[in-house]
Amino acid sequence: DYIITVNPQGQVNNPGAQFACIDDAVTVNFTTNNTGGTTTYAWTNDNTDIGLGASGNGNISFTAANATTAPITGNIEVTPTFTNGAQACEGPSQTFTITVNPDGQVNIIADQQVCNGDPTALVTFGTANTGGTTTYSWTNSLPSIGLAASGSGPTIPSFNAVNTGTVPVTATVTVTPTFENGGQSCEG
Repeated sequence: DYIITVNPQGQVNNPGAQFACIDDAVTVNFTTNNTGGTTTYAWTNDNTDIGLGASGNGNISFTAANATTAPITGNIEVTPTFTNGAQACEGPSQTFTITVNPDGQVNIIADQQVCNGDPTALVTFGTANTGGTTTYSWTNSLPSIGLAASGSGPTIPSFNAVNTGTVPVTATVTVTPTFENGGQSCEG
């Protein structure tokens, strides 16, 4: 008598599209439905600009990178191999994407100088980023000038400036942009 063991071909579950921000730690752990042996994974990446090497083995772990103003994507192909006994059985590959979004960015806003009681100019925020949505939140260091302490939106409406004192007062408005794409929010 003798035994013939027929191993299944390698199989890997598709991890689906991944989204990250610059400097995020990205980890993709591959899984399989196969049991009774060992499954190993070999992968390739067609865009090393995302911070991931061109190829590797095992799970993926890297720090996301993007030097542009738009999302960039790497197409990852992973090939599983099931091993049991001395027999290694390669299975069909799965392909998924890893997209790295840029950090939020807001264009420089010009300073304003006005007199007590005069209206300020409307402030409209803009960005060089493309391929997603940028939102803006802001804080004001001196609400007594007639502007709320904080807010959000694509503009700060004009308001009548207030200074009932005898010396100039200066408020610093800090704008924080957030880039959103693929369910991932990247603050600038």
